[in-house]
Amino acid sequence: MSVERIRKLKLWKSAVAPQPLKGGLSNESFTVEDAGAKFVVRLGRDFPMHHVFRDRECEVSAAAFAAGFAPELVHAEPGLMVFAYIDGYTFAEPDVQANLGRVASLVRGYHTAMPKHVRGPAALFWVFHVIRDYARTLEEGGSRMRAHLADYLALSEQFEAAQVSLPIVFGHNDLLPANFIDDGARLWLIDYEYAAFSTAMFDLAGIASNALFSPEQDLELLAAYFGREPEPALVQSHAAMKCASLLREAMWSMVSEIHLDTPGVDYVAYTAENLARFDEALDSYRSRFGKASA
Repeated sequence: MSVERIRKLKLWKSAVAPQPLKGGLSNESFTVEDAGAKFVVRLGRDFPMHHVFRDRECEVSAAAFAAGFAPELVHAEPGLMVFAYIDGYTFAEPDVQANLGRVASLVRGYHTAMPKHVRGPAALFWVFHVIRDYARTLEEGGSRMRAHLADYLALSEQFEAAQVSLPIVFGHNDLLPANFIDDGARLWLIDYEYAAFSTAMFDLAGIASNALFSPEQDLELLAAYFGREPEPALVQSHAAMKCASLLREAMWSMVSEIHLDTPGVDYVAYTAENLARFDEALDSYRSRFGKASA
């Protein structure tokens, strides 16, 4: 059905044969070659339980192209977006680590430039609100993880209390390694489902937690982004946000267990993977800054 819908799009100049693009946890993506050009077609409906709305994603994607960070959005309609294809290398964890300075520079530029291009009502992403809302969704949905929700919320409150005041920027809020593409000359950012106003700390924590940074690499990232040696409160704030980032990802998967059925995706296994990573980050946080107990 998805392939047939893509084939029938009126923008193509020739007959096309969409090819599946692997890697998505909640959306379908395909590559399409047409008249010597290549495109990525992304299909996905609104996910209110995840605070994802495709009209907003389209607006931000267009703004990110205008600001010079993203490939061009060449076509959009309900549930479907077509982007120009970036011929480059998709990052994995070691690539983010090896390009820490470039990544920090790209994200800092994105944070400051995007507010000049984003249109429409201001959307906000605050991970601690997301965690609280996920807990409500999980309770109402009869999640198998209900018995743990009170502990998660208590820990989240402590991570939130550890945050330092930072300026509001426009965040990407989903900085998985695979959302960075290197074309050999520059880095690109893709996938703007969760992009919204926030502080820099969630993106900095997402970079570090998703790319398995060591505490030493955390310090290097903070110094590269802020242009100064990070003070102790900033270091603790980042470590706490890393924990919150991993807890949010685990709870995202718990919510997806109830509400999504994506072919080839085992959400129960993904929940377990992220809870294990969260437990490791929490142990590290407690050893460095004192025990945060629920």
